[in-house]
Amino acid sequence: MLYLHDVWVNWFEGEENGYNVCQFHEWRKDDVVELLDQVPLIKVEPILFNYIENDLSELPQQLLDDIFQKAYLRKNHERVQLDYCFVVTDGEGILAVDTIGYNIPIRKSRLIPRQEQLVFEMTSTHEANRFHFSHTTQVKDFHILSPEPRLMKGLTRKERQLKQILFMALDQLHTSNNEAEVRYWFTEWCPEQYSTIQALNFEQAWEQLFEETKGGWSKKHETFCENLIKGQPFFEKLWELEHGPKVN
Repeated sequence: MLYLHDVWVNWFEGEENGYNVCQFHEWRKDDVVELLDQVPLIKVEPILFNYIENDLSELPQQLLDDIFQKAYLRKNHERVQLDYCFVVTDGEGILAVDTIGYNIPIRKSRLIPRQEQLVFEMTSTHEANRFHFSHTTQVKDFHILSPEPRLMKGLTRKERQLKQILFMALDQLHTSNNEAEVRYWFTEWCPEQYSTIQALNFEQAWEQLFEETKGGWSKKHETFCENLIKGQPFFEKLWELEHGPKVN
């Protein structure tokens, strides 16, 4: 089995979409970075790598058995044994995974560029390991709280986080079933369509508002999101984590 040593990891916990597991250049000073003293390196087929990177489903039991207690975290000059921790690659993507004792990829991290290059060099002549795992051939069911990757493509870490706050606020707006309120916010987004918006029912107005706002990210999106969440402590707290305190 191949092993990596002295691997810096920045764990993102409970992320089912790979775009939220930030690349090294998006790591922040206040992120908690840990050092893996030793971690097994596994090369797998692309279908399994995608399954691990973009899902929170059960990992192949054979893979778990192969890497059981073979990783160590360096903490306060001590080596702490980890049950199920490994680095996985399909020859293109690379991901560190820690199940924290479960059988699903709870924590995920990218590697620093130097370690990524080492992974490519170490696995270039190795065949992918084949593991049996249960997966469907169905397309993953993306939705407003788990947006499809194309809606996040090209955005910075901050922009992705703010966009997800906007989507959560729009989802809450949908559950309110308040026709006047959704018309108001659609008019805020598209004031030039005021007369048309007034003729829409609740579902029509919300669907069109979502369609109008779901693409890209701009200053207009940011301002709209800030206004939409005003007075809602939960969303305001999430906003402050990304943007600093809101201006009243």
